[in-house]
Amino acid sequence: MQSAATQQRKQFFPINQLFRDYLSKYDRSMDLPVTYEDMLKYEDSFPLISTDGKDTLWQTLIYEQQFGRELYDGLKRIYTLLRSGGDESILRNLYIDRVDFCTFGNTKPLRVRVVNQYNDNHDYFYVKKADASRVYGLELEELLSPNHINFVVHGDTLIEEHIVGVPGDDFIRDYLGRPDLHEVRLAKEFIKFNERCFVRLLGDMRAYNYVVEVTPDFEETQYRVRAIDFDQQTYEGRRSLYLPQFFKNNLPVVSLCTDLINVETSKQYQREERTLIKRRLNFALTRVQQLRLCMCEDQISSVEKMRQLRKELADMHNDHRFMLCQSMGEITFLNITLTLELEGKSAYFPQG
Repeated sequence: MQSAATQQRKQFFPINQLFRDYLSKYDRSMDLPVTYEDMLKYEDSFPLISTDGKDTLWQTLIYEQQFGRELYDGLKRIYTLLRSGGDESILRNLYIDRVDFCTFGNTKPLRVRVVNQYNDNHDYFYVKKADASRVYGLELEELLSPNHINFVVHGDTLIEEHIVGVPGDDFIRDYLGRPDLHEVRLAKEFIKFNERCFVRLLGDMRAYNYVVEVTPDFEETQYRVRAIDFDQQTYEGRRSLYLPQFFKNNLPVVSLCTDLINVETSKQYQREERTLIKRRLNFALTRVQQLRLCMCEDQISSVEKMRQLRKELADMHNDHRFMLCQSMGEITFLNITLTLELEGKSAYFPQG
């Protein structure tokens, strides 16, 4: 059951000009033939039912024939921009199988199913309303996590690639009891995921907001937990919402961690992940510094939530400088500075 706070619709914040300039500089912004608003011009819809007969809570959209043909042509071009740098020679191989609409999510995303007509291989991408906090989350994922992610912004439209993996809630239900599950490796990865989320303050990582990548290795299976929802990038006021371990539907995995990993080993995994984040930061330092300038000047949450978060982090870190922060961006990068032990190293984020 969701809390009253998380049941409320997330407030949207527009992308300002400074951030748009950053996105253009790093090829995250480009003109697109279709916008989010265009895709809402459907005539009818029907429920999308899963292969086991359950309502997925997505609606498959039906468009007027001529408009739908033009819309689908535009969506194919968007897919080539996302996947192959705009190489339109592959357009003749593709067709749009369907467009699905999710009415229960904060962003009310649209999901496009693209199929290669020669081999029936399919892929997905998502069309959403561009929200500044979400786009900051996507950029931080690219720069500070072990994962690469493709996305494009055009005006108020956001295009995101599909992230492959077993949804966290499905993984907990269907995989945890399997005899071939390497429980220690999974527990270690969840601890590292928990650390990644807290360092960069990515919130609301309930089980259905991440996936688990399962990769067979030459001896044992490897796991990686990946966020798939970035709405709550430094948005909420409660510190605990940035730690996946505190969400009830993650409890089975948390219990696995506490049963198999002692405190000393858990701290070792946290240190390992912080070291890896710092290495990624060093590699992309100039870009991260430019992102920091944008984020610190931006408003991506309410003043009330900002004040609550800075107070809770000031108490946790025992550092009064959080109380001087005037934006969620300032809070984020002060938290990164302290958790990665960048204090006193002005080459990173000098504190004004």
